[in-house]
Amino acid sequence: MDSEYVNTRLSGIQTLWTLVRQAHGSEADIVQNAQQLLLKRYGGAVQRYLRGLVRNADSADDLFQEFAVRLLKGDLHNADPQRGRFRNYVKGVLFHLVADFHKRNKRQPAALGENTPEPFVSEPSHADFDREFVQNWRDDLLARAWQRLEESERKQHKPYYTVLRFRSQQPDLSSDQLAAQLSVKLGKPLTAAGVRQTLHRAREQFSEIVLEEVVQSLDSPSPQQLEDELEQLGLLKYCKPALERRNPADSEAE
Repeated sequence: MDSEYVNTRLSGIQTLWTLVRQAHGSEADIVQNAQQLLLKRYGGAVQRYLRGLVRNADSADDLFQEFAVRLLKGDLHNADPQRGRFRNYVKGVLFHLVADFHKRNKRQPAALGENTPEPFVSEPSHADFDREFVQNWRDDLLARAWQRLEESERKQHKPYYTVLRFRSQQPDLSSDQLAAQLSVKLGKPLTAAGVRQTLHRAREQFSEIVLEEVVQSLDSPSPQQLEDELEQLGLLKYCKPALERRNPADSEAE
């Protein structure tokens, strides 16, 4: 693993809670920038989640705009790191938005033709809501991690993104087959042993990036809080080595 890369990334982390505080501060330029960064970071997860839950693209877009307006108006200022994860606060805001959406739909009579079936509008259960939200949060987190790995490849000129992405898309290829196809893709000869080594380093770097993304969503988490969050997101097994490198004293104590 490139230790310089890891140290640089870890030293530059800005937690989402820092952005939340800035987004509700008093300096206009800082507030606007922080709000835009929050929307950029959460936009994908929130939009995909809403579209999957309400099953209507137009309605989901309307709800996302309402979420964005609430953020830009400062309605998320009550988010408090002492009360738990920021994703739980976002989830609470979205739950109320979706609940209000279903209530409005129930109150509005639909103009139906004689042979038109009655529309079915079902409110999600808390279990469905939690499952959908966590899955979308995880998907968005992994998408950001892939994007960062790709950006790192362009800067460092190490094909970690290309090799790891290709392996994820072709999981059944042998090392020799993988080396042959990647040699063509990258335009240089590769050996099976070399590809295995590159894959190992790519997985290490990717797991470090994923861990960073999770750290940024928490407020100075303890090792146990970080492990709990990874477990809830279904990422603990994958990130365990990176977590142990981050907290070597804890891993030695086990």
